[in-house]
Amino acid sequence: MNTIQRLWWMNESSSSANSARIEAATVPKRLVPPHIEALNAYQPGRPADALKAELGIERFINLASNENPLGPPKSALDAIAKALPEINRYPESGGFKLRETLAEVYRVKAENVVVGSGSESIMANIVRAFLHGDDEVVTSEGTFIGIYVLVNSQGVKLVKVPLKDYKFDLDAIAEAVTEKTKLVYLCNPNNPTGTMFSRAEFENFIQKVPDHVLVILDEAYFEFTMGIAEFPDSMTYRYDNVLTLRSFSKAYAMAGLRVGYGMGHEYLINYINKVKLPFEPNMLGQVAATAAIKDTTYLGGVLENNDEGMRYLTNEFEKLGWEYVPSSTNFIMLPTSGPEKVKQIHEGMLRHGVAIRPLTAFGLPHCFRITIGLPDENEACVNALKKLY
Repeated sequence: MNTIQRLWWMNESSSSANSARIEAATVPKRLVPPHIEALNAYQPGRPADALKAELGIERFINLASNENPLGPPKSALDAIAKALPEINRYPESGGFKLRETLAEVYRVKAENVVVGSGSESIMANIVRAFLHGDDEVVTSEGTFIGIYVLVNSQGVKLVKVPLKDYKFDLDAIAEAVTEKTKLVYLCNPNNPTGTMFSRAEFENFIQKVPDHVLVILDEAYFEFTMGIAEFPDSMTYRYDNVLTLRSFSKAYAMAGLRVGYGMGHEYLINYINKVKLPFEPNMLGQVAATAAIKDTTYLGGVLENNDEGMRYLTNEFEKLGWEYVPSSTNFIMLPTSGPEKVKQIHEGMLRHGVAIRPLTAFGLPHCFRITIGLPDENEACVNALKKLY
């Protein structure tokens, strides 16, 4: 038995003794590939109850996570209630009902749809299915950090092109594609900047992409673009080498259930299904998503709340003289003079019971992000900013 195993089975009453022993343990380097050793683990925010106790505040408003403040649709909750007695059973292995419903909504075949535990899970399966060896991935700086982690965890070369005016520079991304490029990742609208590229920009870009390159179009915030004529809805193009990713975590307020879906050529979807876990998403997530996707009344209310909140916050930022980046999502990114200013704002807002998101992990250390909340939450956010500045 080696050192690691002996330490694992020890049962010390003293936590300090345990810490000392674990600190002294050395993991043989051959166990951990260099590209895994170099990764940084995701750092979650502190729980709301812990923050309230620590800061001595009664109310805590989370405007850091791009969650939908309205809560899930009643149609989804009713579907969950009906399914609860059956949670002793495994969910449908292939998510057949959900895939059939999504296929009906988007007028494709069920074979064109894959479902998973959040769109990030499907992204992970795409990486697992198609990347190997000396393949390369091209994307942008200042985009969803999940793609960085997934690609780096495969030991595959990741090429990041700088943002241009906080937007994807599609011309530069196209120029960065080589014979070794297997995958291009585009997030539209982009998280965390909130910016989007237009139909004309995308159509120009896709003509430059060789057939051997897969393009992931991450459209997790798609629903918030429904009133934007220039948004290049990937499902109106349906290119054979484009994979669309969407989510129930944002507009449909089911982040806690982790349900996402992808759409593309059945040839590609078949290979993704070969590497995905058989019983994802979970049963409650599947039935909730099946009900929610057709709940247009609920979605209309979500978009109305988001539009009102966006107008209110941007108007207030302008009154305060704060620079912000115009957004096509349910959040707003604000640049500052630098990382120290972001730290001051973040800590100050927490003391007033409001969480915002510093964007250092996204490669934008001088920026922070605020999610659109309920009207009173938006007002509390503005009031906190006014007290600070």
